[in-house]
Amino acid sequence: MTEETMKLLVEAIVVGDCTQSLDLARNLCDSGISAEEIVVNGIEVAMAQLDEKCTMEQFNLLEIMLTGRAAMEVIKFLFPSGEMVMARKGTVVLAVLEGDVHDIGKNILKMILIASGYQVVDCGKNCPIEKLLDVIEAEKPIAVGLSGLIFPVIPMVKQVKERMQARGIYGPKIMAGGAALKQSSKENLNVDFLAETAFDSVKYLEQLAGGELNE
Repeated sequence: MTEETMKLLVEAIVVGDCTQSLDLARNLCDSGISAEEIVVNGIEVAMAQLDEKCTMEQFNLLEIMLTGRAAMEVIKFLFPSGEMVMARKGTVVLAVLEGDVHDIGKNILKMILIASGYQVVDCGKNCPIEKLLDVIEAEKPIAVGLSGLIFPVIPMVKQVKERMQARGIYGPKIMAGGAALKQSSKENLNVDFLAETAFDSVKYLEQLAGGELNE
């Protein structure tokens, strides 16, 4: 029954039905399904379907907006504390770099990070690298998260670490994710971590905090 409900949630998010998406998310929670399961098996599956459409160019802006709105409503329901969560685990800077205006994935990661106890500084979408570097210098984050839905943004992502080091910034780890970036590799992108899901990034940060990574 819960598997069928999860499939219905995916369908509702994809078509942008906020009311049905919220009702189905409530039903899943009432059935004992965790917020993480709903995000990974519901929201992120829906986002993957949208990502595939975007990659194939079978989409329009309205469709992206409707799907994103439904996904964010479910995220806000699952993590109602939102910005009220006490940031206790360090700062993460997020951005969608210049040339890409798709920020659904970034916004989902933002909500999950906040709910997990991180302070998030959001540089928004279509963000110039210089602006990102200014924020990194000012905020001194433990990590930088870059999201990319379309392939033309890949050359921008590749520049970030080199441009950071040119400014003498060596501390923050660089995480990447999103439809286009996931089809590459961390070596090709010149980043420290390439995430399949939003929760992968959170787990990576937990490993950093626990000293489990020697990168």
